[in-house]
Amino acid sequence: MSYNQEPSEEEKDNWNQDPKNWIWGIFYYNAEDKRMFPPKKIKELGWTINFANPNSVFLCVVLILVLMILGESIKR
Repeated sequence: MSYNQEPSEEEKDNWNQDPKNWIWGIFYYNAEDKRMFPPKKIKELGWTINFANPNSVFLCVVLILVLMILGESIKR
């Protein structure tokens, strides 16, 4: 794959099926894959976070913080 070329669907599927890209079998970590939310191992179950992508980790942290703040405001 050249530097600016979008990876093929076959290559994305290979990344997804490669056990080296899954930490403990549940956390997807692939620096080559630029997608923030790739499909889970079983695609019918939805998407997961690519923990190698800093944007997706940032978005996840922001979402957790917002939910925590909203949870505290509902308690009062």
